[in-house]
Amino acid sequence: MARHILMRGKLVLYRRQRSRYWQCYTFAAGRSRRVSTKQESFAQAKDFAEDWYLGLKGKQHAGLIKDGWTFKEAAKQFEREYPVITEGQRNQKYVDMIFLRLHVHLLPFFGHLFLSEVTAGKVQEYRIHRVETSKTGRPPARSTLHQETVALRQVLKTAQRHGWLSAIPDLSPPYKTAGKVTHRAWFSPSEYRRLYEATRRRARDPIRERWRSACEQLHDYVLFMANTGLRPDEASRLEYRDVAIVHDQPTGETILEIEVRGKRGVGYCKSTSGAVLPFKRLRRRSRGKDTDRLFPDNQRELLNTILDELKLKQDRDGNRRTAYSLRHSYICFRLMEGADIYQIAKNCRTSVEMIEKHYAAHIKNRLDAAAINVRRPRQAFEFSKFRRPQRSTRVVGKSNKLR
Repeated sequence: MARHILMRGKLVLYRRQRSRYWQCYTFAAGRSRRVSTKQESFAQAKDFAEDWYLGLKGKQHAGLIKDGWTFKEAAKQFEREYPVITEGQRNQKYVDMIFLRLHVHLLPFFGHLFLSEVTAGKVQEYRIHRVETSKTGRPPARSTLHQETVALRQVLKTAQRHGWLSAIPDLSPPYKTAGKVTHRAWFSPSEYRRLYEATRRRARDPIRERWRSACEQLHDYVLFMANTGLRPDEASRLEYRDVAIVHDQPTGETILEIEVRGKRGVGYCKSTSGAVLPFKRLRRRSRGKDTDRLFPDNQRELLNTILDELKLKQDRDGNRRTAYSLRHSYICFRLMEGADIYQIAKNCRTSVEMIEKHYAAHIKNRLDAAAINVRRPRQAFEFSKFRRPQRSTRVVGKSNKLR
């Protein structure tokens, strides 16, 4: 490879063996820069390289060239370290979704920018860009934009840890007021009764005989979830060795003690008595080992079909009901029965704050009318204070009469 040093060693002009064009290289604004001269003649290539170098230095002195790391480089470092640091702590699907949002939405918009150019205003432009370029004709959901902002913040935090960025800009959306606290989609007692009666009819008389096993599994799934409060991912990991039928001394009922493995690690759950019979049916039908799972198959399609038939797929606020709604129903049912909210939070492996915010806010049983409709006792009206004074009687003597 032919190589020549120019401009006191600050500019290199070279030509590769299989190329007919000369190329030039220099280091400016904190990074290496290369360009092809598109010239075959050495003299012409030399003139081009010197002009390019002087122009580059002039832009640098004028502040027209920004130096530093790009967002694309920070994202590459984030992808390299995130799976290693969070191994065993984050679900692999969650990690994959973070990277998917990064490649589909964030990198095409921020990838070419330097980290110093990712400002609060640029992030706001990104939100507007997402709304204007939506392929579905409607803006992305608030939760979708929130997850993309989370991925953006993770990349910027990676750059800050490595010293590539001095401070993370304000990523909060402007003009935002306090959002409405909406309750999670759940089944009221009457709606839950309609649901399990429909699944019971489907289990007894399936549309096709080969679907009998799936229909029976769904019926027991609905009853089991509504009487335990498990998350769907926790139920999918549940094995027969994790469940024990015990007699509860304080209540005198037969219940299930469940060892739960989910996003909060290992926890424990005590069911209501209504979960015992579905569990016995599941174990009798499977006849499997203790390491077999209670619910090996996903019942999403069949559950959605029955919800559509009953017109229960959405509540009156437009919230979509899923298998997660059975957990919400369990919490609401326990609160309506007067259970202690702290014990429910422990049994469901969540916090009291989450239950107060998303479950207890819309349950009328949580309101105590006796404590609300308190009236201050009225004091007795003292009429003596306002009574007119009596006239004094004066005895008139004889001497007065003679006057």
